[in-house]
Amino acid sequence: MKVTVRKEAGGGYSIYVPKKDLEARIVELADDRLWGSTATLDNGWQLELPDLPFDTRLPVTVEARRLAGD
Repeated sequence: MKVTVRKEAGGGYSIYVPKKDLEARIVELADDRLWGSTATLDNGWQLELPDLPFDTRLPVTVEARRLAGD
């Protein structure tokens, strides 16, 4: 699914899912890195994010895969 990843003012990240009109904060990263990792959102979803360079400019729309969650 297409998602937009943004950097928040407080230093964290958020994800917007246009098809669901859902905005959620990333509360945990499996590998302590954003790209190529599994992100857990504050609504319980887990998304596998693509492996992109560390310095990818945000916001960016990417293809993510939903693994689990409500």
